[in-house]
Order: sequence, then C-alpha cells, then structure tokens
Amino acid sequence: MDRYNRTWRRGYSLRRKAASRNYEEIRKYSLPHALWERPAGPDIVAWPGLSYALLFLEWEARYPQEWTRHAKAWGTKQGLIRDVAVAHHEETVRTKLADLIEIVVQRPYRCKDREYVRVAWAVDSDDLHGRLETAARSDNPWARRHAGYVLWLLDHPEVPNTRHVWQTWLAAPRD
Repeated sequence: MDRYNRTWRRGYSLRRKAASRNYEEIRKYSLPHALWERPAGPDIVAWPGLSYALLFLEWEARYPQEWTRHAKAWGTKQGLIRDVAVAHHEETVRTKLADLIEIVVQRPYRCKDREYVRVAWAVDSDDLHGRLETAARSDNPWARRHAGYVLWLLDHPEVPNTRHVWQTWLAAPRD
C-alpha cells in the first residue's frame, strides 16, 4: 500500500496502472482482503478459502489487539460470521465454530460479537450446550452473561437477537 501510494503521488500514469495492478494482485493473498471475494451463505461450505475465513475469525477471537492493529475489518468479521452460520458444515468445521463461540463468550464484548448467536443456532448440539453451560457457571462475569444469553436464545429460537432483547435479558432477575 505504501509503495502504491508513493507511486500515485509521483504522478506517472503508466507506473500508476502497474502499481494498481500489483496492489490488486497482492491483496488477493492477504488478510482481510482475500476474504472479500467469497461466496455468501451456504456456498461458503464448498469455498476453498473457508479455512482462511475460520483462521481470520479465530485470530480476532484469540488475539483481538493484534487483529485490531493488523487486520481490523468489522464488516468482514460480520459478513464471515453471517456466511458461516449455515447448518450443513462438516463435523470438523462445526467443532471449530463451537470453539469460536466458546472463546467469544468468555471475553468482553467486541464489535459484531452478537453475530455469533447465528452460528450457535446453526451448530447447536449437546457439545455446544455443555460448553456454554460450563462458561455460564464460571467465575468469569463476561462468560456468565454471554453464555447465559446464548443458551437462553438457543432455548427460545423464536426470539430475535437484538440489542433490545439483550438489554431486557440482562435486566431480568436471575436465580
């Protein structure tokens, strides 16, 4: 990007075109840019880049400060979460998605984390319930709230996952 901008500032039209082509070619192989040309929804299951999409989401979940510094793209995060929230993944992908949900509910809320409820609905299982129940009983106050909320939504799929529902759920008395 720096080389592209330097070339652009110099004003050589032929070099600008070459720099632009080079920059576009390089972007295809770097995160998050490489994730922007992907199929949406159920087609993501067969996409060869799915493992990179999961890696991108795991990077954000496990190392949020590094991700923010090097690859922050909230719209990409939101779009990927929505796209992977399909119910017909193979078991290894479903396990990786359950891992991501488990990580996310145990940390302070970050932008677009509420989207993971879609994934929880898609990969709902006894394993996921067990992980969330463990987190909901932990000493971590974030995990208790987030995991409790996701469990409640799994038990009430007719309720939309909105900010208002989250705030109402938080304000309700608990046992």
